[in-house]
Amino acid sequence: MNADPAELQKFSDLAHRWWDPESEFKPLHQINPLRLDWIDDNARIAGKKVVDIGCGGGILAESMAARGAQVTGVDLSEKALGVARLHLFESGEQVDYRHISAEDLARDCPASFDVVTCMEMLEHVPDPASTIRACATLVKPGGSVFFSTLNRNLKSYLMAVVGAEYVLNLLPRGTHEYAKFIKPSELARYVREAGLDVNELIGMQYNPISKVYSLGRDTDVNYLMRTTRNA
Repeated sequence: MNADPAELQKFSDLAHRWWDPESEFKPLHQINPLRLDWIDDNARIAGKKVVDIGCGGGILAESMAARGAQVTGVDLSEKALGVARLHLFESGEQVDYRHISAEDLARDCPASFDVVTCMEMLEHVPDPASTIRACATLVKPGGSVFFSTLNRNLKSYLMAVVGAEYVLNLLPRGTHEYAKFIKPSELARYVREAGLDVNELIGMQYNPISKVYSLGRDTDVNYLMRTTRNA
């Protein structure tokens, strides 16, 4: 199983606060419109089959369903999935949440989805290359796979760990382990080895003064990668 029990426990312990926009998950709520628009602008998800790998409490999965996508959300945290399912009663959206690993889903449902998303998840698994291979297997030929993760360098350590967790208190302490951060060159290599083409690399920045997130050229800390499976 490509999962770290300590990581699963960490997010399970906070699962009941997933949909509180002022909780530890506030950054996810703040960046969700940005990443949702980026995905939708590039993949036109309405009417398409989409799977969100590492969906957690369902913030992205549910917002994609609201855009008209047929969404499956998968995660290995039972508590997070329980919260995600409960929130559907409030939102009225439809998402098929499943307690299964990306690798097992890929084995059961190869080439089944038009779009695959794997956001803020790769830095939390022992073998990110395995997750990426599963994503490549799940998407149909010509389909899109979207990733986001954290770069590994001094700037990202200072901003994503020291700054976000210890100075600004944007995230709980211990949320990220610097050694698991992934350089864009490494992610690009994993992606190509899995049979995907890199289409776009874009950064995500946070302005601590305006408290606004934006997309741009700076990939030093948070970044997103858009890929497609060879047709």
